[in-house]
Amino acid sequence: MSGAASAVTHVGVGLLLAQGLAVRPIVASSTGFVASVLVSYGLQRAWVFRSPTGHLTAGGRFLAVTAVAFTLNAAILGLVAGPYLIVQGIALVAVPVVNFALNSRWTFRVT
Repeated sequence: MSGAASAVTHVGVGLLLAQGLAVRPIVASSTGFVASVLVSYGLQRAWVFRSPTGHLTAGGRFLAVTAVAFTLNAAILGLVAGPYLIVQGIALVAVPVVNFALNSRWTFRVT
């Protein structure tokens, strides 16, 4: 559910910008990605991982993981040619896998 909410936020904002306002796909997707970060953090911390890790620790780690995911998303959008929704679909498969792996093993891990 949290991944779906984040993805809908990401794609919805990106689609609005790319197709509605003719913003370049990489900029549209990047903006959608940033919009989805707050949705993602809140849902992952509270619901997915039910983590007691403090916001300062978890938040900092989450932002580091987000930077990795943002870079991966931008790289896919910059390197793969095609219609926005298809290319973004490729990124929406790759990015959550990396996100989940890093967040479960580091960000929200209870020590």
